[in-house]
Amino acid sequence: MHLYVRVAPSADSTWNVPVSRVRIRIDRIACDGRGLCAEILPELITLDDWGFPIVSEAVVPEEIVDVAEDAVEVCPKLALWLEAVTTGGKEKG
Repeated sequence: MHLYVRVAPSADSTWNVPVSRVRIRIDRIACDGRGLCAEILPELITLDDWGFPIVSEAVVPEEIVDVAEDAVEVCPKLALWLEAVTTGGKEKG
């Protein structure tokens, strides 16, 4: 599997950076709290009392990266993206 992530969260971005480890990120300004992401990826996204997502800081486990990509793709406001993990060889705990 070859995973590609957007460099920045914008409507005209393309999947262009090959990576093996990613985190899911959210643009809280763009998000309007529809909750589709939490329905698709409850392992890493929960909703607050107003329906806005709370995103885990954890690295997306390899076995659910495809599901994370689906959550990014269905966001109607393009408020989610996958970010490459760059820790210089050290995992943030």
